[in-house]
Amino acid sequence: MSGPAGIEALSRLGDDALLEAVRARGCVPRHVAVIMDGNGRWARRRCLPRVAGHRAGRHAVRRCLDACGHLGIEALTLYTFSQENFNRPEAEVKALWHFLQETIGAERDELQRRNVRLVTSGEIERLPERAQVALQDAVSALGANTGLVLNLALAYGGRQEILRAAHRLALRVATGELDPAAVTEADFEQGLYTAGLPDPDLVIRTSGEARLSNFLLWQCAYAELLISPVLWPDFTGRDLALAVAEYQGRERRFGALPGQQPIDRPAEVAAVLDPERWRRLLKVRP
Repeated sequence: MSGPAGIEALSRLGDDALLEAVRARGCVPRHVAVIMDGNGRWARRRCLPRVAGHRAGRHAVRRCLDACGHLGIEALTLYTFSQENFNRPEAEVKALWHFLQETIGAERDELQRRNVRLVTSGEIERLPERAQVALQDAVSALGANTGLVLNLALAYGGRQEILRAAHRLALRVATGELDPAAVTEADFEQGLYTAGLPDPDLVIRTSGEARLSNFLLWQCAYAELLISPVLWPDFTGRDLALAVAEYQGRERRFGALPGQQPIDRPAEVAAVLDPERWRRLLKVRP
């Protein structure tokens, strides 16, 4: 059951049945990343301060954690605070850090009960000291858990992360640890915040905006993108399950042709690259 008709049939199911049906279809993404957008608009439509939207968004996080657990997703990355967000009004930024500290304290026991491991991506040292301490304590307390990995992207920027990884790689080359001619993508990825996590298979952006906003630029090279019109505080586990269902109906080719089998035998490679063979096939004169 795939395509629009399949999604329509799934959408008629109740919440629990929908989650079970999506999981039973297989090909569940290992790593889902979410750009949580629309908190301010949600609050404005209700004549509330912007911070009220951020508080309401906390419930959406809980709902998504529930859905990820039911679906068997391994990692969930939430774009929580970008480098560019430091340009927002000072009062809002301070309120966000206070809210982060409060949320971590309130949710840590629940994350422990769910066996969630907490990690972070970004320049955590830019956070206020109290928020840093609360975050580091939670990361340490949840570090031995073996369930879903919850990755909070905080003070994060994709370009900045790539530059950081390049600096780390250059240092390894300069100290003689790596031969520059032998550097691989895997060597570069060791310098990313997400080292050890699979790349996102699915990126969801809420509120209808259609851009990455400097989010996981290296890691999302072949991620499937889904734009949801739902504002983040209204986003539910049901919305996430339907996003996964749409992902399951897509064909991921990673640059290959539909149905193409990989060429891994020397004879096949030689045939593909043989210029004389192509001259004969295309009837090109020398």
